[in-house]
Formats: sequence, C-alpha cells, structure tokens
Amino acid sequence: MALKIRQGTLAVYRDQRQQTTIPLKLLERIIARSDVALSGSLLAELGSRGIGLTLISGRKGEKVAHVIGHLHNDATRRLAQYRAYHNTQARLELARRTVMAKLANQQRFVQALIRQRPDQRMALTKAQKGIAKIRKELQTTTNLDTLRGQEGAAAAAYFSAYQSVLPPRLEFSGRNRRPPKDPVNATLSLSYTLAHGDAVNAAHLAGLDPAIGMLHDLAWGRPSLASDLIEPLRPYIDKWVWGLFRDRILDHEHFSYEGEACLLKKNGRQRYYGLWEARARALRRWLRLTARNLVHQIEQE
Repeated sequence: MALKIRQGTLAVYRDQRQQTTIPLKLLERIIARSDVALSGSLLAELGSRGIGLTLISGRKGEKVAHVIGHLHNDATRRLAQYRAYHNTQARLELARRTVMAKLANQQRFVQALIRQRPDQRMALTKAQKGIAKIRKELQTTTNLDTLRGQEGAAAAAYFSAYQSVLPPRLEFSGRNRRPPKDPVNATLSLSYTLAHGDAVNAAHLAGLDPAIGMLHDLAWGRPSLASDLIEPLRPYIDKWVWGLFRDRILDHEHFSYEGEACLLKKNGRQRYYGLWEARARALRRWLRLTARNLVHQIEQE
C-alpha cells in the first residue's frame, strides 16, 4: 500500500493502482496499521497542515510512531512549562487537577452503570464510594508520590466495577498490558495508544513540549505530557469500549492469541477503526481545548 498527495487530496494506492482519494481538508489524523509507503512530499504536506500521522507496526502492534506537524511559534510557552515543572507546588497543583478530573469522570461512568446494571449495584456502589473518598483526600495531598498512589487506588476500585459489568466469556480480570491478555484489554490498549498520539499532536499545536509532564515523571522516549492529557479522557474511552462488547460489535471471534498476547484480527480491525474515528473527533477537540487551558494555567502558575 502507498499514500501519495494528488492535487489537495490523499490518494491511496494498492498494487500500484489508485483505490480512493480523500480531501486533505477533511483529515485530522492518519493511522497506518500495515506496511505503507510514504513519500517525502506527503509527510511535508501533512506537517504543514498539522495533520497527525500514527504508524503502528509489528505483529502485536508494539511499535508505535507519531509524526506531527510544525511547532507552535511561541517558545515562551515551553519556557513557562519548564518553570512550572521545576516549581514543586505548581507542578503538584497541575497534577492534582488532572487526577481530580479523571476521578470525576470515573465517578460519572460508574454512576451511569449503577442505573443501567442494577444487578451489579453492590459492586458498583462500593467502587463509587471508594472513588469519592479518594477524591476528597486528594484536596489535602501534599506530594506527587502520594497523589499517584491515590490515583492507583482509585483505578483499582474503578476497574473492579468495570469487571463486574463485562460478561465472563471475555475473561477480563482487571487491567493488564504489554501484552494485553484478553479482548477488552487489547481494545483498551489500542484505544489509549491512538488517543496518546492525538495528545502528542495537541501538545505541539498548543506550543507545549509533549515530553515534560506534571503528573507523569520524565521517562526515556515517553511523551509524559501527552500521558497527562489523556488521563481524564480514559473513562470516556473505557465507556466506549464497554459499549462495543456490550452490543457485541466486538467479541471473541474478532481476536486471536499469540502466546499470552491477545490481538485484534483483520475482521475486528475493519469494525474497530471506523468506529474509533467517529468517536475520536470529539476526543481530539477536547484534547486541543485542554492543551490550550493548560497553557493558561501554566502561565498563571
């Protein structure tokens, strides 16, 4: 397969024959899951238009690269970001806001599940109360390590609730990754990966450095700020994934196993990516808005 630029459109070729064209003005991001030939002119055009490109390769999809557009011209935003990172109190407050937003969205999802699944009210109510208790404790947390521990405790309560509303046939026993071992975890991991690529792009477009996060520490090769940005979005992604399996849009027949790894098969990918793109449009808008708000917060701090 090959992608080329043709008179303001993205042209898709297979076996040297043009299959379709898409106007570039309609594109926000391109996701390439298989081997694909990309021309230099294509990459330059995508960059100039701010269209993100996510490349996923390897049998298990373990290799991911994000190609992004040009940097924002105002470098003072990145200087303000670096100052906030080195200011212990400012960094703690920005990280706290991220975790508070994530837990609030977790609570909303669990509350919705209580209404939809009264048969699991006990497990769901227990999780709801646990998350609410941790949200209250967050207000007086005085260091990042404690904050991260509280986030982890909330996640444990949250995924116990998530497990209770998934059918046993899916063999979901909690969050696992590298590799994901069941269909739900495989779908969650892929969705988080794609959202992470959009978060990298949103950070760049806002003039921020994706590698310098407030909640997540620096790590080699990890865009820590992008990880921060998607934290509040995870419950929305979780809810969407739950709906895919609830409605049997995805099920066991759409996955295969390679050792311990659970992989989305071709018939599953054909269903997944179109639905993801429809959902991701709103998530991208949210990421761009959040990145702009973060610039404002950093400059205030």
